[in-house]
Amino acid sequence: MTNTPGEYKPSRRDMLRPIEYVGGAAIAAVFTGVVVLVTARDLTLALIVAGIAFIAVLMTLALLSMAIKPNAEEAAEIEGETPDDSEGPAAPQTPGH
Repeated sequence: MTNTPGEYKPSRRDMLRPIEYVGGAAIAAVFTGVVVLVTARDLTLALIVAGIAFIAVLMTLALLSMAIKPNAEEAAEIEGETPDDSEGPAAPQTPGH
């Protein structure tokens, strides 16, 4: 099966998701690099540790995002829609019961 052109259009959120991961990893790397720079006062060491932190955080975020796939109910909640009640109304759940 091949996809015809124009069949699947990812949403804007799906297209920007990799940028969120890289941005989060960059923020963690800059923070780590600044902490090492302030404590060790060695620029080379700070750059090396920042690079390691960037790669480690980026890999962790990517692996965690691949491990979790929301089901239809969670996807509808994320999108702000109400899930279809094909099984009938669910009983209200109270904490502890």
